[in-house]
Amino acid sequence: MPLSFLIFFGILFVLVCFLRAARIGALVAFLAAGILSGPFGLNLFEMNQTWQLLGDMGILFLWFNIGLEINMSRLWSMRKTIFGLGASQVLTVAVMLFPILFGITRWSVLGCIMVALILAMSSTSEDLQLLSDRNELNTNVGNQSFSILLFQDLLSIPILAMLPVFAGKSFNFGATAIDVAVLSLLLIISVVIVGRFILNPLLKRVVKLKSREALLLTVMLNIVIWATVLDMMGLPVGLGAFLAGMLMSETIYRHQISAEISPYSMLFLAFFFIALGMGLNVPLLLMKWKYILVGLGGLVFIKFMALFMVSRVRGMLVPDAVFMALMLSQGGEFGLLMLQTMKTAGINAIPATSSEVLTATIILSIMTTPMLLAMYDFLRRRGWIFAAYRPRSLDRSGLEIAPKVIVLGFGRVGQIVSKLMEQNCVPYVAIDMDVNAIVRGREKGYNVVFGNCKNADVLRNFGLHPRKTAAVIVALDNAETAKDALLTVKSIAPRVKIFARARNLADCKTLRKYGACNALPETIETAAVLGCRALRHMGMPDTKIHSVLNELRENDYACLDDSVKLSE
Repeated sequence: MPLSFLIFFGILFVLVCFLRAARIGALVAFLAAGILSGPFGLNLFEMNQTWQLLGDMGILFLWFNIGLEINMSRLWSMRKTIFGLGASQVLTVAVMLFPILFGITRWSVLGCIMVALILAMSSTSEDLQLLSDRNELNTNVGNQSFSILLFQDLLSIPILAMLPVFAGKSFNFGATAIDVAVLSLLLIISVVIVGRFILNPLLKRVVKLKSREALLLTVMLNIVIWATVLDMMGLPVGLGAFLAGMLMSETIYRHQISAEISPYSMLFLAFFFIALGMGLNVPLLLMKWKYILVGLGGLVFIKFMALFMVSRVRGMLVPDAVFMALMLSQGGEFGLLMLQTMKTAGINAIPATSSEVLTATIILSIMTTPMLLAMYDFLRRRGWIFAAYRPRSLDRSGLEIAPKVIVLGFGRVGQIVSKLMEQNCVPYVAIDMDVNAIVRGREKGYNVVFGNCKNADVLRNFGLHPRKTAAVIVALDNAETAKDALLTVKSIAPRVKIFARARNLADCKTLRKYGACNALPETIETAAVLGCRALRHMGMPDTKIHSVLNELRENDYACLDDSVKLSE
């Protein structure tokens, strides 16, 4: 057994490194590792109930993560782009795919509709990673692409809800459509009500325990409860996990939850794709390789044409339209997830052989996207295509304003700093883990959020960026916590200016040592201000007072004798 594990992790390591160097996502590496390690490869492991359970947990976590990204306020602010461009893209692709599927297969009408819809979805994780790697997230094409991906994630609610219908039962289309619309509306309303009035108070009590384990167990319990409830209603358990994610997205703790759950989500997601790879019938796929290649070419071509037409109709430049169409031309995790969910739930909307072929087609399409973009970049660098076009500036309508200043800590000092930022119209965000202070601050209109200042994922989620963040203010009263937070900031944005609060000279020197460009010892500064006010009261001119203060602060308060430094 140890040798099997050694070989397995060796294979996984090589695949992840190689595919990452080729700018292909790690999910493909997990799939390939599953194929190589499974019964049709090296046969290192058997596809038993343990792997099936791990795969099912991965499904739940994947749906949870999708739901966690769908925040109602964000949806509302981007509603025109999301429901305009996103809906147009999905509808156009589905309309183009349906007659082809219905003409060349013997599937039912329901099966063709379902496959057309799931193939219209793209890979959210790969596309967002590609946009981030290319620094395109805040460009016009990045904004449009994100809107399409967000609509696709949102559309998963009604598609999941219709899974029982896709099982092949006869139905009245109008009645079913109404049922799904009502169910989707009820789910969204329940998210807003339960998230804000039940889950928020519950999480408030949990986070007061200051226990990561308690927070993680609360999240896990929330996922399992909603998955169980919807399973008892006859709906897919994935929809329950999706709903749990949407509930968490409506709380003030969603960024911290995302950061805490991220390592576990990635682990279970890896298990899902490994189990998926182990379950693939490789001999069958080798027999059907012609169908897979034809399906791959047809899927990429049809999605490219549909996306290009929709983009041009909405006024995008030709280079942007081509780039976005190439990037979104693949299938996605949603399709793999739906096919696997149907397999585990015993839903036979399409034959098992066709399901295997579709799975392989989607996987290959995900792998081809970086290659297509690399070819596009090569041709454009050589000036062979679109030489006359220049990049178009970003339309920032509907985008969240990125904070210029990040304030770590929302105690007395953090509140004063935040007030100064507001008065001078500087975009900022304050981060703290004191729930009571956060609630009071938000009631007064401060942009303060719940999060761990020492967690790199939390800081990234709230806008810390190497080039876009102007300054970070460390207003934490604990020296060790401040030092850890400072090191985390430096690991993400090494050149950002950090201004820190310190209790005394010793803490001040420590924070400067670890990267703070300016650290003020509050005890000495308070004493200096008090002394100068007394001097002003006794008639000393302001110019002399400023000279005294400058002399005091010069060379890190070097004029203070050792006894004062020790007393601090």
